[in-house]
Amino acid sequence: MSGGLLLDCDGVLSDTELDGHLAAFNLAFAELGYGFRWSREVYAELLRVGGGKERLRRYFADHPEIAFAGGADLDAAVLALHRRKSEIYVEIAESGRLPGRPGVKRLVEEALDAGWTVAVASTSAPESVEAVLRTVVGSETRARMAGVFAGDAVEAKKPAPDIYLLALSELGLEPAQTVVIEDSDVGAAAAAAAGLAHLVTVSSFTTEEVFPEASAVVTDLGEPGAPARLLRGGIELEDGLVTLSGLAALRGSRA
Repeated sequence: MSGGLLLDCDGVLSDTELDGHLAAFNLAFAELGYGFRWSREVYAELLRVGGGKERLRRYFADHPEIAFAGGADLDAAVLALHRRKSEIYVEIAESGRLPGRPGVKRLVEEALDAGWTVAVASTSAPESVEAVLRTVVGSETRARMAGVFAGDAVEAKKPAPDIYLLALSELGLEPAQTVVIEDSDVGAAAAAAAGLAHLVTVSSFTTEEVFPEASAVVTDLGEPGAPARLLRGGIELEDGLVTLSGLAALRGSRA
């Protein structure tokens, strides 16, 4: 039953956006002397854009009244701001303030024990993803995983399929034998465009999104004594848990 399991990071490994990324952006804005902050509502709209640097550029493009920078200076300022934001985010993640979502460590270890190739594919900066991954699954389990594909590994961020196509190519995985776990419309669209079956676990910013091509949508992956709920689609939950056999049954559903 071996195959491939590719997981998004933010919203899948941990519900990171509100208390992680948004908090880190606002701390970086304050530390570097920028006279604005992002509200939850503003950030929810920016999440439609894949990648932190891309979100910054979109925000400044949409708000020309903010005296930020222009031309080549804009690129340099965005890079410096995002670099500091990422440093703050890693500090938050490593402090333990971003706990893993239910069932993630359990399911990753079940897949590894069964001989599956398991990796993370995300638009976030690699160092941010690694910090969350180590916190959620532990260093020993992280060492067993096939890798992290993240950040600027591809030019076109989600909803483009590029990060998933890169992971498939680098890991030697066939789409029909691979399943993705995502949490957002943007990520689900990327998985769909790559021809991959995908399970969605809704997160704090995505409960109202639609996921038209998802193989199934659940509240989370479930833990013993804390069952997940199936919201839509055809995955069998075992005592309220998303299991490897349930994921295996989804594979190839987009072939």
